[in-house]
Amino acid sequence: MSILLSECLVKLAPAYHFALSSFRLSEGQHLVITGFNGSGKSSLAAVMAGAGELLSGTRETPARIGWVSVAQQRAIIEAERKKDDADILDVVPTPSSALQIALQHNPQPTASQLQTLEYLADMLGITSLLPRAFLSLSTGETRKVLLLQQLLSEPKWLVLDEPFDGLDVESVAKLTDYLNTLSHHCTLIMVINRLSELPNWASKLVFMENNQIGWQSQGESITDADRQHLAQILHIQHQVSTLPPADTEHRAPTLSDKHTPLVKLVNGNVAWGDNTVFAQLNWEIYPGQHWQISGPNGSGKTCLLTLITGDNPLCYSNDLMVFGYQRGSGESIWDIKQHLGIVSNSLHLQYRVNCSLLDVILSGYYDSIGLYQQPTLAQRKLATAWLELINMASLAKTPFQSLSFGDQRLALIVRAMVKHPSLLILDEPCNGLDDANRLKILAMVNLLARQGDTTLLYVNHHTEDRINAIEHCLDMRDYATK
Repeated sequence: MSILLSECLVKLAPAYHFALSSFRLSEGQHLVITGFNGSGKSSLAAVMAGAGELLSGTRETPARIGWVSVAQQRAIIEAERKKDDADILDVVPTPSSALQIALQHNPQPTASQLQTLEYLADMLGITSLLPRAFLSLSTGETRKVLLLQQLLSEPKWLVLDEPFDGLDVESVAKLTDYLNTLSHHCTLIMVINRLSELPNWASKLVFMENNQIGWQSQGESITDADRQHLAQILHIQHQVSTLPPADTEHRAPTLSDKHTPLVKLVNGNVAWGDNTVFAQLNWEIYPGQHWQISGPNGSGKTCLLTLITGDNPLCYSNDLMVFGYQRGSGESIWDIKQHLGIVSNSLHLQYRVNCSLLDVILSGYYDSIGLYQQPTLAQRKLATAWLELINMASLAKTPFQSLSFGDQRLALIVRAMVKHPSLLILDEPCNGLDDANRLKILAMVNLLARQGDTTLLYVNHHTEDRINAIEHCLDMRDYATK
């Protein structure tokens, strides 16, 4: 049994075709795919998983193949959200539970499968989450449910596209151990952006470049020479000495009193039904006081941030002051948004309009998803300068939805930074970024923080993604209910 691609042309999206001349992967030959953002890593993985419409050539794939990817995660979330948009008045939409999503391909599980489900749910730390609505879970938790769904089908081949993105440190360690065991009886194909995530079980390594295989290891195992060669390919200077300035006419307003906190939360509490996410949280953020927010998946990191941004309705039931406004005192959402720059997995999922890349950057000046106002010439020049900084100026007119996930994430990070916001909220910003772009973005954020006008709130699970300007840490485990 093997995967064979020969002169194949596959339609993966209405305006995107992926072509590959020749590639074969034999059973037991565990593959790792890497490359720069936009190089075709996820496309190759999708084609090997059997996704898309074969237009020409040959594609042979095994019958029992599992696939976990951001694209699938998005599709499930979108399908669940559409239930809330139903126009049929005599139908009450019922959201799917995490358990229903996990059992989507096994609606009547056997006793053996139920035992496997119990074991895997415990291993992933999501047993208590299974009865809850899938859409109520965090990004990392929904990724775990999708992993559970695919593992329950007991595939003989498994394609994992960035499986560690969004997972906390403990979950990454447990999943790594499980994949080591799984590799003895399942052929694994994994897409990675970080060389540090290269697994011990990998026997073949492919580097993608311009939607083609630019280099691949030879032999039956990956050698130290292969690792060194790949490290040389990926080595790019990421030093950033200056950032484009703020637009003089359209920049985030500043508070008149530097001694007034940007955010003040008194006895903060968030609960959904019987589930208390966090309680008794007292927190003040002052200008120039940069914070890292830590904690495992489900501890309330993203939930806390959405209180600040106003995307969580519980912001009105808490004693919360944001940018001088007491929440619930008649302020508009735009009174809050004008101070903010935001990057999150949720925003990435919501940014579904298909305007050009340049318009996405420009929308950061107006806090909109899509561009609905006429930008000034100065704003266009500044937005172009930001694109040049991340080496994407040549893609300025490219539709946003046709970009790779990593390139979309790069654009959304720049969109959040473009107006030099008073408060920059970065919720796992480096998800989907290759090593070179990740280091460049971290350097840019660090530089923005040190300039003094922007305060950072930063969530991440990777110790190597430290931002040196951050000196304060809020650990959400301290506010979990016992």
